[in-house]
Amino acid sequence: MKVIRSIDDAIAAIGQELGVSHWRPIDQARIDKFADVTEDHQWIHVDVDRAAAESPYGTTIAHGFLTLSLIPGMSKDNYVVQNAKMGINYGLNRVRFLAPVTAGSRIRVRSELADATRVGQDTVNLTVRHTVEIDGSPKPAAVADVIARYLF
Repeated sequence: MKVIRSIDDAIAAIGQELGVSHWRPIDQARIDKFADVTEDHQWIHVDVDRAAAESPYGTTIAHGFLTLSLIPGMSKDNYVVQNAKMGINYGLNRVRFLAPVTAGSRIRVRSELADATRVGQDTVNLTVRHTVEIDGSPKPAAVADVIARYLF
């Protein structure tokens, strides 16, 4: 796990891998709960029987936004920013969903510090490229450049 203690630490770590999380299971119950929260009950996510019969994946798949929403929690395995007074989500630069996450699979996230931009004397934007890997798949589920702003 990478520890970033200052803006200078962040700038020095540009281009480095920050870490790889533990595997997390993606089961149908999690997919169903996400569907309820987001009101996205498309059959490819929640209708197990129809997905088995009609989907090219042979089963239900997780919402892309479910996969994306798990990045912050999983990335806590990979790096920590210490000594910051505050950190906020600043945005996303690029997100691509490259392979489906089928129900019953496991995912993890690999994080790399793509950029660290000083935006003030005590403020930095960290752009972290998160690659969500699927256990046993050569293709990642998603790649997202997430920007967080930290005030030191």
